[in-house]
Amino acid sequence: MDRARSVVKVVQGIRTLEGGGFVVRRPFPTQALMDVDPFLLIDEMGPMEVAPGEAKGAPDHPHRGFETVTYMLAGESEHKDSRGHAGKLGPGDVQWMTAGDGVVHAEMPSDRLQREGGRMHGFQIWVNLPKRDKRMKPRYQEIPAAKIPAAKSADGKVAVRVIAGESLGAKAVIDTRTPIFYHHYTVAPGGRHAQPVPRDYSAMAWVFEGEGRFGTEAKKAASGQLVMFAPDGDEVVFAVPDSSAAPMQLLLLGGVPLREPVARYGPFVMNTEAELVEAFEDYRAGRMGRIDF
Repeated sequence: MDRARSVVKVVQGIRTLEGGGFVVRRPFPTQALMDVDPFLLIDEMGPMEVAPGEAKGAPDHPHRGFETVTYMLAGESEHKDSRGHAGKLGPGDVQWMTAGDGVVHAEMPSDRLQREGGRMHGFQIWVNLPKRDKRMKPRYQEIPAAKIPAAKSADGKVAVRVIAGESLGAKAVIDTRTPIFYHHYTVAPGGRHAQPVPRDYSAMAWVFEGEGRFGTEAKKAASGQLVMFAPDGDEVVFAVPDSSAAPMQLLLLGGVPLREPVARYGPFVMNTEAELVEAFEDYRAGRMGRIDF
């Protein structure tokens, strides 16, 4: 019989500014929590209503040594990079960008959103790359909403979109460099889910709407809080009491820790300080290219 994991702690996210000045909710990195190996950052953008001309993004900036995963729930974002790649993300779409050896990247609101305003809500998560992959050729996996696998529990009270990994019989179409799962759950009042998680995986849940109970202790967590699970079981359990007035939405994330040295500064994440210096030198010398289209 599988044993449910206990909760190590519940971490309160902070509000901070990112990119060109837009507000995000962030459970880490903060003074309270630096990372959850192999994850380096979770940013929730919005939800917010922006007036015409007020939407902000992240102008040209470099990346090396890790992956950025952008998941949109509302609004539109346009992407360009120094490798000649361009694309647009709308509600439900996912972009998994493996920066690898290095790219200069820009993420901006779409022309339509800038012109008309509207609702913005989404997530960006940074995933560390193992030493062997930090200088790999950059690549993109862009999956439209219609192709993200989804499933529901037998009673219909738990719905999931599977970005990475597997849940409720739905298996992700995205390929990851190391073993990772990334699930978006909507849990109605009275709903409960037990997600199998191998013991060698880290596991956490970011609650972004409503509230619920987690782990063997039925620990309460609400919107804007991160639940960290101990590696003491084969599954993670969460539920929403029948008495709750609204559903809970959460991201469930986990993966096999890399357990490698981390040297990070801004947009670069390497294994040593010397590699960080090299990354800055390569960027300044233009060896990561530039966006010119």
